[in-house]
Amino acid sequence: MQSICVFAGSNDGRSADYREQAVALGTALAKQGIRLVYGGSSYGLMGAVADAVLEHGGQVTGIMPTGLFRGEIVHTGLTELVEVADMHERKATMNRLADGFIALPGGLGTFEELFEVLCWAQIGIHTKPIGLLNVNGYYDPLVELIRHSVREGFAGETHQNLIRVAEQADELIGQLQAYTPHTLGTKWNIKTPEGEA
Repeated sequence: MQSICVFAGSNDGRSADYREQAVALGTALAKQGIRLVYGGSSYGLMGAVADAVLEHGGQVTGIMPTGLFRGEIVHTGLTELVEVADMHERKATMNRLADGFIALPGGLGTFEELFEVLCWAQIGIHTKPIGLLNVNGYYDPLVELIRHSVREGFAGETHQNLIRVAEQADELIGQLQAYTPHTLGTKWNIKTPEGEA
């Protein structure tokens, strides 16, 4: 795996753990020689993961629509900045350049990016691994929502297995590196409040 696209919030969130784990992810990517592909902002968790990769000698490609340069404050220290026309081209470019995807905690934009690559995987547009860095259980409600959609008959059993979930960066990267599409028949590796896998 040569590159991973990271979706993340443009804010730090309320807990210092979010930024700490963004830095841990960036450090792990750099140490393993994996290029970071991301949205190009210097703000929030987006900026934190990029800074950590760069500080440890790694490579970072930012993808930024021209119209967002001022609003998101483009990171000026990147290895490569790719300027695109709009959000659709941004996401298509990130998908093309990445060998896998990780979502850090974030808001609506992060959710939208995550669900788009999940939908693309569901219908076979790509077979790249997708992971959630589940800091402080941030993504537990989302995991449960997808399970609920399966229980209610709106998604298939294998769809919930499109995501790998871990609380630590190194573990999650390892899961993505070990991922093969035929593993879709396995259960998620996250515990529910009842202790079920």
